[in-house]
Amino acid sequence: MLSKEKIDRINELARKSKGEGLTENEKKEQKKLREEYIKNLRKSVKNQLDNIEIVD
Repeated sequence: MLSKEKIDRINELARKSKGEGLTENEKKEQKKLREEYIKNLRKSVKNQLDNIEIVD
């Protein structure tokens, strides 16, 4: 799970992107944070699916 600070930073960069735009370094940081977020999300969903037990 991503830390609260990283999620806040993702949201901060998204707001800034919509408003004034991002610098190249901020764009790289945003991409890296989003990839990390997606990786964690996929891992979480996979774990959830692995723990599902189908009962007939």
